[in-house]
Amino acid sequence: MSHTTDTPIAWSDPARAAAFAAWIVAVAARHGLQPASLRSASSDASFRRYFRIDADDGRHFIVMDAPPPQEDVRPFVAVATLLQGAGLHGPQVLEQDVERGFLLLSDLGTRPYLQALQEAVERADTKVVDTLMRDAIVALVQWQARADAGALPPYDEALLSRELALFPDWCVAREYGVQWSDAQRAQWQSVCALLLRSALAQPTVAVHRDYMPRNLMVADPNPGILDFQDAVRGPISYDVASLLRDAFISWDEEREIDWAVRYWEAARMAGLPVNADFGDFWRALEWMGLQRHLKVLGIFCRLKHRDGKPAYSADLPRFFAYAHKVATRYHGLGPLARLIEPLMGTQRVDAFY
Repeated sequence: MSHTTDTPIAWSDPARAAAFAAWIVAVAARHGLQPASLRSASSDASFRRYFRIDADDGRHFIVMDAPPPQEDVRPFVAVATLLQGAGLHGPQVLEQDVERGFLLLSDLGTRPYLQALQEAVERADTKVVDTLMRDAIVALVQWQARADAGALPPYDEALLSRELALFPDWCVAREYGVQWSDAQRAQWQSVCALLLRSALAQPTVAVHRDYMPRNLMVADPNPGILDFQDAVRGPISYDVASLLRDAFISWDEEREIDWAVRYWEAARMAGLPVNADFGDFWRALEWMGLQRHLKVLGIFCRLKHRDGKPAYSADLPRFFAYAHKVATRYHGLGPLARLIEPLMGTQRVDAFY
């Protein structure tokens, strides 16, 4: 879920509009809702839409519209149950029409973490920033320690590889029109093999898969957790890498490391299987983050070219910067830096003396 919008509700499919109208009337009667108050609440990079609706007692609820066959609400319902079971603050599923893709959810409020963090940064309010991030870290450790990862699909080599393939297909070839040579493709494959080996060597836990400020809400208890339907069983560093190196807000490395240490210490206290040495954990986190950033570069370009959502591509430079920093830091990843530099508009010149 993301930014609030005042766009009026429109339906491209009259049959779906009629099905929704019938469903919302029945749901409204059971929960004391006011159908006339229904309004757009947010949208995201998927086909899902969210509406806010008022109740007679002054409360608000969220309605999800997730049209099949593009969307399946069953994973959302299943992971919402996992979150509740872990004692975390996610939306409660109050009504569900799984076949049609309609859900009635409790409302976690209107203040996204991303907005609160951006405003705190503008005010130079480091205390608020730190409090919000620490709350997110505490919740993450609780999720990993208590959620039953066995109930989730595996973040296996096939899925990790498909994600990495989005980068050459959609970012390199489609966005920039660059065709790699055979030698460059071989370099890419060698880097992918290293990243896959690092990811698959990590202990596995429940992975939210998009644990970032845009998907957290300032709430009580804090944070409210959204957009979790793609959760998997996967590498332990994935979610903390997502939190620290975000799509829409960046931190200096000193802060990243401070929060990573806090996570690592809390994870060890909770009995989670993190590396005994923080340096080893940080390296695994950086490599995991690199896999994610290459995937996101591909996804943002696919959103632009396939789905008609060009706004996301404005954040490509942030992800190139993340990826380049890690690629130049570790032995074996240097070829990746050379592959992405022409796309970044920075061409390295090797000088020999």
